[in-house]
Amino acid sequence: MFTGLQKLRFFYAFEVPALVVTGFYLGGWWNFLAIGFAFVLLPFIDQFIGINTSNVDNDEAKVIGNEFYYRFITYIWVYVQMAAIVWGAYVVASGYINTWYEWTGFLISFSLITGGIGITVAHELGHKKSSLERFYSQLLLMTVCYMHFYIEHNRGHHVQVATPEDPATARKDENFFAFWLRSVFVGYTHSWQLENESFRRKGQSPFNLKNQMIWFAVLPVLFCAALTYIFSPAEMINWNIPIFFFAQSILAFTLLELVNYVEHYGIVRKQTADGRYERVNPLHSWNSSHMISNFFLFQLQRHSDHHANAIKRYQILNHYDQSPQLPFGYPTMIIIALLPPLWFKMMNPRLKEWEGKVYNQPLAA
Repeated sequence: MFTGLQKLRFFYAFEVPALVVTGFYLGGWWNFLAIGFAFVLLPFIDQFIGINTSNVDNDEAKVIGNEFYYRFITYIWVYVQMAAIVWGAYVVASGYINTWYEWTGFLISFSLITGGIGITVAHELGHKKSSLERFYSQLLLMTVCYMHFYIEHNRGHHVQVATPEDPATARKDENFFAFWLRSVFVGYTHSWQLENESFRRKGQSPFNLKNQMIWFAVLPVLFCAALTYIFSPAEMINWNIPIFFFAQSILAFTLLELVNYVEHYGIVRKQTADGRYERVNPLHSWNSSHMISNFFLFQLQRHSDHHANAIKRYQILNHYDQSPQLPFGYPTMIIIALLPPLWFKMMNPRLKEWEGKVYNQPLAA
């Protein structure tokens, strides 16, 4: 599927931190450079280049799925993001960002690194069996104060997706802002419940240092404190550093929740006679095979196959024609999601079409 120069296209994601750094050193309104690229130029290119529906052959997928090259790209990203967060703390501590528009541009642009790409990579790595990849996933999530996602996404969302029980599945006619409140706060609470219940099943108290949620709550604060200590002058706290760290974190996981909203809007699995939900299949997530944005997002937009086969690596995810299809790639769709009337006008007819196809068919085995 990916040969020669095509394999290099997964390095497109590294353009984002390069644009953020470039915009910062150019100064002023140039801090919006990465934002303009991500939400103006990229959607145009994405729509112009179009959709790639080709899939890797099953025999070839076994080989490509194990190629270290594709894992190596995600490993490099971890170090780039960690370097970026340290650099970000340094520049805000140095007082180079002064005006409101510089702060706004820099913070939103920075969240494209840590949230737009970083959480995407963390999501990919968090599904894998390798302890190193899982560690890298948690490290990336620490930089955006969203470490509970590691538990809630894998043990909560993937089990309950496309049901009313899943806080990360948007309801029909629910706007993004209402969805954000539920997904963020209920998702966090559910992570504690999942982790505490696992200890109770073992006959252990959840109040011990093996409880991941305790560490997930503490580590981002400690990391921020370390950055603040390193880059603050003696005997004085530079409050720009925690402001930067927590503000970019909120913006980063808001980007994640925008993606969650787009991926599952209105889709509900059918129930069997005993009240159980049918098994997750490629019909239960919105799909997008727009070529360019998929290179930037490590094929996250082929979300239908991801939910049907969660352990699959990004480079061998399949396109399914029968999956519900988004009209645009994620960069365009998340902007539309911020405009509820436009979103409902665009997506509700598509959702109705999906409901007509799915609910009029026999229940999947």
